[in-house]
Amino acid sequence: MAGGKCTQAALALAELCYNTLLEEGEKAMLAAEQHVVTPALERVVEANTYLSGVGFESGGLAAAHAIHNGMTAIPDAHHYYHGEKVAFGTLTQLVLENAPVDEIETVAALCHSVGLPITLAQLDIKGDIPTKMRLVAEAACAEGETIHNMPGGVDSDQVYAALLVADQYGQRFLQEWE
Repeated sequence: MAGGKCTQAALALAELCYNTLLEEGEKAMLAAEQHVVTPALERVVEANTYLSGVGFESGGLAAAHAIHNGMTAIPDAHHYYHGEKVAFGTLTQLVLENAPVDEIETVAALCHSVGLPITLAQLDIKGDIPTKMRLVAEAACAEGETIHNMPGGVDSDQVYAALLVADQYGQRFLQEWE
């Protein structure tokens, strides 16, 4: 890993991976559900393995994976896959980055279309949400976590707020979708 610093190659690979998932993700999921291989599935497999792997080695990780790691501080979502928690972490990272609403909605739509969680409830995180999200935020910001690769620095209060706002975006998306 490049010490958390992004190279031009890593940015280009990340963009290609993102665009591939947007263009082919839903088609690939439908193919996988039917246990058939299609060009869309092959492209998404390449994006998920080669492109993301080389991109990681050339640029590192940031908030989305730290959010996953933070979720290990609470038992609620333990039974969910790494990628499911990273999907919600990606929405949270977009909030931290103050990404445009249309970008957040695009990522939420992609996640929803392939069955990835976009709300805390979809990760079975219920009950005392404020306390649980404080624990997640603090764990995500622990020393050595990849969230510290974010430009400008991030603290647990910012992550806490972003977790709650990301959940609200997800809830709003689901309400509008139905």
